[in-house]
Amino acid sequence: MRLQRGLRKWAVTMTAASVAALGLVVGQSTAANAAVACDVTYSANSWTSSPGQGGFTASITLKNTGDPITSWSLAFDFPTTGQKYTPTGWGANWTQSGTRMTGTNMPYNGSLGTGASVSVGFNGTWSGTNPNPASFSVNDTTCGGVGPGTPSVVTSASSVAVSEGGTATFTARLSAAPSSNVTVTTTRTSGDADLSVSSGGSLTFTPSNWNTAQTVTLAAAQDSDTTAGTAAFSVGGNGVTGATVNATEVDDDAVQEQSIIVTPTAVTVPEGSTATYTARLATQPSSNVTVTSTAGSGDGDLTVSSGGSLTFTTSNWNTPQTVTLAAAQDSDTANGSRTFTIASTGLTSRMVTATEADDDGGTNPTHVENPYAGATGYVNPDWSAKAAAEPGGSAVANTSTAVWMDRIAAIAGSSSAMGLRAHLDEAIRQDAANGSAPLTIQVVVYNLPNRDCSALASNGELLIAQDGFNRYKTEYINPIAAILRDPKYANLRVVTIIEPDSLPNLVTNLNAFEKCREANGPGGYVDGVRYALDQLHPITNVYTYIDAAHHAWLGWDSNFQPAVDLFHRTVSGAAAGVDSVDGFIVNTANYSITSEPYFTINTTVNGTSVRQSSWVDWNYYIDERTFATELRTRLIAKGFRSGLGMLIDTSRNGWGGSARPTGPSTSLNVNEFVDQSRADRRIHAGNWCNQSGAGMGQRPTASPAAGFDAYVWIKPPGESDGASKDIPNNEGKKFDRMCDPTYTGNELNKFNMSGALPDAPLSGQWFSAQFRELLRNAYPPIN
Repeated sequence: MRLQRGLRKWAVTMTAASVAALGLVVGQSTAANAAVACDVTYSANSWTSSPGQGGFTASITLKNTGDPITSWSLAFDFPTTGQKYTPTGWGANWTQSGTRMTGTNMPYNGSLGTGASVSVGFNGTWSGTNPNPASFSVNDTTCGGVGPGTPSVVTSASSVAVSEGGTATFTARLSAAPSSNVTVTTTRTSGDADLSVSSGGSLTFTPSNWNTAQTVTLAAAQDSDTTAGTAAFSVGGNGVTGATVNATEVDDDAVQEQSIIVTPTAVTVPEGSTATYTARLATQPSSNVTVTSTAGSGDGDLTVSSGGSLTFTTSNWNTPQTVTLAAAQDSDTANGSRTFTIASTGLTSRMVTATEADDDGGTNPTHVENPYAGATGYVNPDWSAKAAAEPGGSAVANTSTAVWMDRIAAIAGSSSAMGLRAHLDEAIRQDAANGSAPLTIQVVVYNLPNRDCSALASNGELLIAQDGFNRYKTEYINPIAAILRDPKYANLRVVTIIEPDSLPNLVTNLNAFEKCREANGPGGYVDGVRYALDQLHPITNVYTYIDAAHHAWLGWDSNFQPAVDLFHRTVSGAAAGVDSVDGFIVNTANYSITSEPYFTINTTVNGTSVRQSSWVDWNYYIDERTFATELRTRLIAKGFRSGLGMLIDTSRNGWGGSARPTGPSTSLNVNEFVDQSRADRRIHAGNWCNQSGAGMGQRPTASPAAGFDAYVWIKPPGESDGASKDIPNNEGKKFDRMCDPTYTGNELNKFNMSGALPDAPLSGQWFSAQFRELLRNAYPPIN
């Protein structure tokens, strides 16, 4: 078995978070020969480490006062030779030659329209004195603003989502100390009048508290419309350069739009007998609504017996009404299936898949609410043998892990790796040996064209530009579905994990990667996921879970709701709509901890929220359980079925060992408190490759909490995330510096070390040193 993993998408996600934190404004691009004019505000926060020397953080705001530009190069000279770039910076590619400092734009912030600003900065050291630069230039043109100049307002977010009838907050501070008290006011300048300032509309900053963030609360009035309104708020005042915060109302009337709710969406009908499902409406209608059930393609022995036309009124709309299906008695041994469409004028249709339970010798598959409940898990012999060969590995060698179909050739298998049929045949053998309990086998469907479009270590074999979508359908999905439809496997519960990292890439990485932009079009990720669902969902004993990344990818305001909207839009377009999925999975092949034990997102330290710490970085989530819980709530509110189940991959997120804290920190510094209290011991929350210090997490468990179908081991522990150096191969796997333990990072992970283990092989290959460390650091401990 080979497993390919992609670049953890923290890169662009964290960029978005940093942009929000810095109040960065990006303008429109224009011709390269634009007339350049600019203003620069420079401030330095300095400290002394010993007499005559110390360090500083330089914050720079570049404002374009000329024609729009598509790229920029900012240059200035330090006044003394004792001022040095460390180098650690953000928002620009920084270099120093002598006293000359030059910063060029990043791929995401090169375009600046007239009046637009960009905030950048770096860390440095000084000896002697640390005076501010006297002059700045952009694209070789001298700028007008110099010195500490006018302070700027820095907001914690450039956009916020405000739930209708609720509130949301952001904070404001100044970029530098003012010469006297400054009053900063927040005022709506345009947009939906339902959005307003609830508190913090007038804030006072003094020469001593200028760097302390103060809170502004926005409110969204309750109304009866279904419009998700937006508004722009100006945050500024006399003596400061202002900022703009955009607010979006999350309308609770829009997300509760009318729809048909059907339960369950797959039924088994005994031959010669009947089975039922129910239908109701999501919200109260203004007049009677008729819902019909109509037989579609499939086995003609399956028909609607009663309830084919149901009437819902303003009073009974929320009462489930029953539809009865019948299976005619026949003499064949086939377990035929048929789809039934549940429809009403103007509403999205739902589908129910019915399967006949033949009484003439055929097998009788059923589709249950939670495929993990009461079941044993499939043990992959390939992985089990490798695990058992490691010291102490026999303690986990019989743990259920997923089978990865990461390329077309993986379906058939090879002399050294079992194919899909071989795994399913072995699952039948294990099922026969486990008594009366059913058996669940997990299969990762992972081969979209332009796969992991922002990745290096796990690029796939199919490209959209090279007929990738047609090959994905005919050479990959169709053969997998044909195997899973084989009646000999009908009594297995087959859980499919649909395309890790795919849809989340379309939320965060469109601006930075051309392959992602291409994957957002025809024959890309949305089309591919829908096709996979259309082929896999109708198979009664197959369960579909879509990958939803992790909290350190989608947990920021700017990513969370857009992800929910994309998931709903994608699945709604499948043949069975939102009924196509059994649930979602988070943390696939990642290291984010299930639950932080010693602090929550609401913890404050000496009056400062942990959201302001470098580790949390204004995210709204600190672990996977809180993230998955809220994601499930939002998905159901958007229109997914109420029985939606969540999975968390806990294979490598235990974080035990001697480095695990035993209690909360007593520090009054928010960064120290979080770093000393967090059980997730990664250097940075975005680090993803073969992480040093990681441990196996909670063992696979069914129904661990309300709304969760299971904790699962999808990434088999001991299989590498990627090579720590360039290794030539014919699998399309490229070298990613985040897998190099000597890599000092970049602006996207704030120039932290990668935290990767040394001497790692290609992704998917056995990494003995990693397995041993994961076993040693397991939490709960493995004895």
